Amino acid sequence: MTANDELTVAVLGPGGIGGLLAALLSRSGHRVICLAGDDTAKTLRTTGIRVRSGLFGDFTAPVEADTELREPVDACLVAVKATALEAALTRVPPTALGDALVVPFLNGVEHPAALRARYREDRVAPAVIRVESTRVAPGEIEHTSPFAEIDLTGDPVPRARLDALARALDSAGPATQVRTDETATLWAKMSFLAPFALLTTRYALPLGDVRTHHREELTTLVEETAAVSRACGGPADPAQALARYDAFPPGTKSSMQRDAEADRPLELDAIGGALLRAAERHGVAVPVASRLVAELRDAGH
Repeated sequence: MTANDELTVAVLGPGGIGGLLAALLSRSGHRVICLAGDDTAKTLRTTGIRVRSGLFGDFTAPVEADTELREPVDACLVAVKATALEAALTRVPPTALGDALVVPFLNGVEHPAALRARYREDRVAPAVIRVESTRVAPGEIEHTSPFAEIDLTGDPVPRARLDALARALDSAGPATQVRTDETATLWAKMSFLAPFALLTTRYALPLGDVRTHHREELTTLVEETAAVSRACGGPADPAQALARYDAFPPGTKSSMQRDAEADRPLELDAIGGALLRAAERHGVAVPVASRLVAELRDAGH
């Protein structure tokens, strides 16, 4: 793959993230195959994907769509939630992938190992994306953040493969960088996401109210998460994390909180559960995180 190559990219889960990336890649000249259920696949084949975005403009991009991958591709972007991953992967048989990169855009830190157990270990390239994008209907995406940034990583993946995919994504729109330390990249996201998701969901409050009314708990949770990240080989800067929370608009909600409001399954195990398991492995005390995860589970999540 070179910067000018037309890639064939499968997108498993054409929702807020996957749909946006599928549309941008298609608009940029790449062949895109979306993998979804029968009804969604039929809609995408008929209407394409419509995007409304202050950053990328309003446009419609044609895509192919199927319920299962049936041919080799250059990359398969995995954009389902952790709660749907196991069922969704039946749409991507390992025998159909060929030499493709498998690029999960999932929250948490445990999914790369699960994907490497199923697919080629040296072709799983985890990615972290910073964006606010929502599927409002099948094939209709609203991208509301003034940014879209991707960190692409994958310690065992050949660097040339990462660079080529990063160039394609970057040219399509999202500012994309290759990061050389997979653990640090995933834990940088986890360290920010876990306190934000757990507290906003537990108290059913936007971030502004959490940082005002639950400041001490937020501070302690950030410190606990940073300690776990440090033990795992990731970054640890609690002060920087708090400064980032303080800079967000007060009405900001986490995706886990939005899922709770819509009575959808929560990524509680992928985020909170993974944090507790990592803490236990490394002997890090996380009393606030443990209590919050337990309270959310007791509430039926």
